[in-house]
Amino acid sequence: MGLRTPQQYIDSLKDNRTVYYRGEQVPDVTTHPVIKKAVHHASLDFEMAEDPAYRDLSVVTEGGDTYSRYFKIPANNDDLLKRSQLIEAATALGKTLVVLVKEIGTDALFALHRVSRQVDQKYETDYYQRVDAFYRHCRDNDLAISVAQTDVKGDRSAGPLNQPDPDMYTRIVERRPDGIVVRGAKIHTSCTTNVNEVIVLPTRAMSEADKDYALAFAIPVDTPGLKLVASPYGGSPKSEFDAPLSAERKMMETITIFDDVFVPWERVFLAGEHDFAGALALGFVEYHRFTAVSYKLPLVDALIGSALLMADMNGISKAAHVRDKLIWLISYAETLRALTEMAAIRGAADEHGIFAPDALTTNMAKYHFAHHYHEALQHVQDIAGGMLVTGPGVEDFASPETGDLLRKYLGGRAGIDGEMRTRAMNMVSDLTTGDFGGYHAVLAIHAEGSLEAEKLMISRAYDGRRTLEYAKKLAGLA
Repeated sequence: MGLRTPQQYIDSLKDNRTVYYRGEQVPDVTTHPVIKKAVHHASLDFEMAEDPAYRDLSVVTEGGDTYSRYFKIPANNDDLLKRSQLIEAATALGKTLVVLVKEIGTDALFALHRVSRQVDQKYETDYYQRVDAFYRHCRDNDLAISVAQTDVKGDRSAGPLNQPDPDMYTRIVERRPDGIVVRGAKIHTSCTTNVNEVIVLPTRAMSEADKDYALAFAIPVDTPGLKLVASPYGGSPKSEFDAPLSAERKMMETITIFDDVFVPWERVFLAGEHDFAGALALGFVEYHRFTAVSYKLPLVDALIGSALLMADMNGISKAAHVRDKLIWLISYAETLRALTEMAAIRGAADEHGIFAPDALTTNMAKYHFAHHYHEALQHVQDIAGGMLVTGPGVEDFASPETGDLLRKYLGGRAGIDGEMRTRAMNMVSDLTTGDFGGYHAVLAIHAEGSLEAEKLMISRAYDGRRTLEYAKKLAGLA
């Protein structure tokens, strides 16, 4: 089939998927008043492949095949850099909201390619063949894919087997000659309402006793028994005036329920090989945090731009404290960019030639972004002012009784009237204070792993032997 058009992508979502929104089943996600915004947003990926301005970045042609660059298995550092550049470009077009219908799925596919070979070598399984066949199916049909990894967990202090309810982690409840039956639920699954396939991965390392929970597979979203409960967060109607970033942009998040779902063996990639559950979970994270820091770049650029815009409109660009905040924001953003690029440059191949970004630098980038994000919001909001949450509506500017008065009294420096300044304020408010800003703020802390998870990975990835030996040498102890 090759590359799909945006309309072909949209039409592919008209199937028998089971989606619930605020207690009601959704008959067609492409026409639902909230979910259709997510469909429109995800169409960006398919539009970019047709746009001459982005075609070379979005599309790969090799060996007679033409396909989305997202499916390019990284074979060198340049592949990682171009992947990062594509994610950044798509997120910028999406007004700081990542598209993610191919990024996250291919992160999982790359990890599965690397780990499945290791499982086959130890257990004489054929998982790699299954993974590769599924990968080619997705690549050659230009499919949209989500990933369900985070189990609902129940009691966070207990593992899978020690839960009051054994279904708090997704598990195999039946093994049949033709496949397995799966029960459980995953949470924080992005884009699942509007993709074609969902890949399920382990959320953590497992013991031998947990082997029924050591599970990876892929199924079409319209598989019987798969139920998606979509989050209503950020779903309230908005105007372009009040919310210029998020009025027509949306990413759906779901609780993904596997109500005794049958998975044929050819779609099963791990089924009880407990000693590889942790490797697969971390292998996915290794790629997905690189995706994360790549799609954060337009967001931090938007924060700098917002601060510059509001400083100018408010007439305070030359104030010393404003200059200090701007320098901090620039350093924050450009450090993230440098670390992201270095993660690709430092990337290395496994024994089969598949490149992965450098884990140490990737986690440093993610930790740097997340740890300082709320301080960045503080600086932007300080420069902008309180009208971020106290400004008038578009109807007030249209009113003959109040419009001209508001244009006069809410103005800024010379040449900036109140309506111009309010529009700018609304953009910054959408970015930093409303439900869209809140979504970004929570993602900064929790998406792609918590701050503690990133600190742990930095500790694991750093090889201190070189610096330890250097210190011994300086001390005369070598």
